Amino acid sequence: MKLTLRVWRQQNAEAEGAMSTYEVDGISSDMSFLEMLDTLNEELIVKGDDPVAFDHDCREGICGACSLVINGDAHGPERTTTCQLHMRSFDDGDTIDIEPWRASAFPVVKDLVVDRSSLDRIIQSGGYISAPTGAAPEAHAAPVPKPDADFAFEHAECIGCGACVAACPNGSAMLFTSAKVNHLGVLPQGAPERETRVLDMVAQMDEEGFGGCTLTGACASACPKGIPLPSISAMNKEWLRATRKVSR
Repeated sequence: MKLTLRVWRQQNAEAEGAMSTYEVDGISSDMSFLEMLDTLNEELIVKGDDPVAFDHDCREGICGACSLVINGDAHGPERTTTCQLHMRSFDDGDTIDIEPWRASAFPVVKDLVVDRSSLDRIIQSGGYISAPTGAAPEAHAAPVPKPDADFAFEHAECIGCGACVAACPNGSAMLFTSAKVNHLGVLPQGAPERETRVLDMVAQMDEEGFGGCTLTGACASACPKGIPLPSISAMNKEWLRATRKVSR
């Protein structure tokens, strides 16, 4: 396959960025999208040019490190992570636009790499339990009802990639935050700090400068792990319940 790539290049958060055009040839349809970018970078390095910076780690769709907007879609045309997107999703002669996540809370580090530490701070603000209680107890010591376990596991699948933020027209992190709140709050181990957790995490989300949620559904459509849109409604109910309880 021969492709035309229009790639966002930007030295840092303060610098002006722009799209640069590159031609790549000999791309196999069996390559992953990141392997295609590796091929581009090898050619750039041979020419003495600066390679394109992009985030990646496990390349197995697990870690959430990869983060590209491809032809206007977070992670590209398939509902998967960028590292699991293969070039058979494109045609010979295609022009592909590649950009970083676009959100005020995700400043550009370089080229396609953005700083997503704002998501880490949301998690840190809620934590799981604030008091050290020694070694982890035996897993079966605290029985958990099957519906609660399924609900927790469904939301624990969130890998924190930030695609929901990039896809949202408002740059909202509500789907990410709700996945963490719902995962931690439904289990008995997290019940003692259930109210303070949701209040602290939502407050931190607002402090980081994420946009407001208008339930467009773009976040859930882009989520590679299928976190459902009703997750946001469940968190809103948790937040309202916690607000009333704390204000008493």
